[in-house]
Amino acid sequence: MTSAMHTPFSILFVDDDEMSRVHFARAIQGLYPVHLARNADEAIEILEEHGADIAVLVTDFRMPVSNGDQLLREAAQRYPRIVRILVTAYADKDMLLRTVNTGGVFRILEKPLRIETVRETLREAIAHWTERETRQHQLLAMDETLAFLAHELNTPLATIALIAQTIENGGAGEVDSIPRSKVTDAATSMLANAQYCMTLISSFWASLHKSGSAQSLSRAGAREVRATRLIATLLDTYPFSASQRDWITVDVQDDFVVRAMPNCVTLVLSSLLSNALRALSHTPRPALHIEVLDNLEPEIRVRDNGPGIAPEIKARLLRDPITTHAEEGGHGMGMIFCNRIMRSFGGGLEIDSAVGVGTTVTMRFGTRNERAKATGAEKPLEPQSSVDTPG
Repeated sequence: MTSAMHTPFSILFVDDDEMSRVHFARAIQGLYPVHLARNADEAIEILEEHGADIAVLVTDFRMPVSNGDQLLREAAQRYPRIVRILVTAYADKDMLLRTVNTGGVFRILEKPLRIETVRETLREAIAHWTERETRQHQLLAMDETLAFLAHELNTPLATIALIAQTIENGGAGEVDSIPRSKVTDAATSMLANAQYCMTLISSFWASLHKSGSAQSLSRAGAREVRATRLIATLLDTYPFSASQRDWITVDVQDDFVVRAMPNCVTLVLSSLLSNALRALSHTPRPALHIEVLDNLEPEIRVRDNGPGIAPEIKARLLRDPITTHAEEGGHGMGMIFCNRIMRSFGGGLEIDSAVGVGTTVTMRFGTRNERAKATGAEKPLEPQSSVDTPG
């Protein structure tokens, strides 16, 4: 087995002929790391050890003991994410059709292999693998986002239901027995929560469909939206009550393009804003600062001067379902979902808080390498040499 410099993916080439293996390794030298196997058994061993890093399997058809078509079928079942290519010197139409149909072959290469043909086919295979990995990643991210959206809707809806039940129980069926001021406060709270639900649904739907429902799930279809624009849009549509909007200031040190699905980022920011406003509800001089900066990596910070979070609670916020607002319908999953969404972009959440001082939550969007690794968007290495022939 030979190898080149480390990249997020590699190639597995299988052929019982030693000269063919040497020729193939030299043909792609400088492009991708390559694993070499003499037969199907060796190939399976390599897949078991390095399957997570192998993007393309290239195998000869005619080999001792087990032919390439059997290897391709097994690989298709056990490692479906790997792109599979068949090499053959035989023009057996029926055999090729069976292999293509059962082994999920991406391309068929004819012997003798030509270097430029091999390189071009591998570029196409890597592009196919990258596109498929990106789509899968975005679908998983969308699953997390929908779960998060369901949570964000559940919390205010639970609050509305709790208030309605309290009114019903407190009045024993007679609203006149409840002070008018309490009924007014309850109605105001229910209205605010209902508006928040409608805002979430509206912003999510608009963001998703402006991106294009199909394209928004792919890296190529993601819209480029600047952080300041995303924040401004959220502040324009958020259902603030009373003077809450006056508590907020936005400090832009370095604007940046949000290279992620805007609807997902908006949901995270909306949730953090909601948490901060709730924390500030009993603070004498409430202040909420949203900071935009791009130093080592892009970040959005939501900083408040509220009561802060106790250390034992802060330590668990991103991993356990813990909440200080259970009486309002919260169940502590919001921060977990927010962190998962940001991690799916290559970043994450960081919480800094001190009791009696306030809380800062940082939305990290990740370094370029972290974002590429998270989205499967790494590009193949360019050839480091112009040599095109072995020897």
